[in-house]
Amino acid sequence: MDNKEIILDVAGVLATNLSPHFWQELSEESNTPYEMLFHFRKEMREELWTGRIPEEGFWDQLCMKFPAINIDKAKEILISNIRPLPAIEKVQIWSKYANIHLLSNHRIEWIQSILKPIEPYVRSITISSQVGYCKPNPEIYAFVHDRLSRQGDIWFVDDQDKNFNEAKLLGWNTLLADENGDWVHKITSLLSSPEA
Repeated sequence: MDNKEIILDVAGVLATNLSPHFWQELSEESNTPYEMLFHFRKEMREELWTGRIPEEGFWDQLCMKFPAINIDKAKEILISNIRPLPAIEKVQIWSKYANIHLLSNHRIEWIQSILKPIEPYVRSITISSQVGYCKPNPEIYAFVHDRLSRQGDIWFVDDQDKNFNEAKLLGWNTLLADENGDWVHKITSLLSSPEA
């Protein structure tokens, strides 16, 4: 029987999203207007997620632009805002019925400890800061596509539908990760069907 391929985003799917909580908390802690931090975030997005700027470079730029921010406190706030979501507990079970892959716009430094326990159950891990591309750029999807067996159904779960266009062009099925976690039941049901 052909195996299924499940591709999971990390932020908003297996772990909490960094935004907007990190930026809101940082705004309150440093008494810096949220709108200014949000603008900085947008400016830095591509460089940060693609790894074109090292992690320390990001912190340096943040503190240079906003001197009221304490870098150690900012790092502490960031790490406290990245927590595992219940779906991460399903990865081990799902891996018995499908090849599991991770595809995320993130910094590996920030999510490594969360991913460590599920690494044995995952076929490939593609993090934007390591490969130099970020969603929705076609290159990152092609990078993952080359790691798939492509002999069965391919399902991609992300919490932002703007990331689905390139996936659909490659023939992947897409599933939006809703906040209620209904998507988890959909994947479980898909894998426990007679065709699984």
